[in-house]
Amino acid sequence: MDALLKLLHENAALKPAQLAAMLNLTEAEVTAKIKQYETVGVILGYRAILHEERAGVETVRAVIEVKITPEREGGFNRLADRIAKYDEVRSCYLMSGGYDLLVVVEGRNLRDVATFVSEKLATISGVLSTATHFMLKPYKEQGVLMAGEHRDERLAVTP
Repeated sequence: MDALLKLLHENAALKPAQLAAMLNLTEAEVTAKIKQYETVGVILGYRAILHEERAGVETVRAVIEVKITPEREGGFNRLADRIAKYDEVRSCYLMSGGYDLLVVVEGRNLRDVATFVSEKLATISGVLSTATHFMLKPYKEQGVLMAGEHRDERLAVTP
């Protein structure tokens, strides 16, 4: 991976001046490379990783295992593209193993996620079955530890 992309992937908040110093390039060169990567679709977007509980964000997240029937001349792609277009869907992956797609969804509450699965996802022609797993607590998100309060679980030793 290009050194600039590696740095941006690790911390997209770095400014062009900082990146230029780290890469021994000019700020103009870094800005031009970033612009080129955005234009050709190598860089698709930038996101902050939030500690949602501390930010007061109330969302319910679930991963859904989906078994589908591949379409003639479209394979899994057309159905996966259709599923990925729903607003509730945050990620959608083609998988190997016991199911075909892994779909990550978000909703305001359990009912929103359940409604998405029962009324939208499961009713799509070609969807054979779904298995929904609700995410209860994040410990690590995209390589970042969600460092909460640390409790020492060892018993105190007294003389």
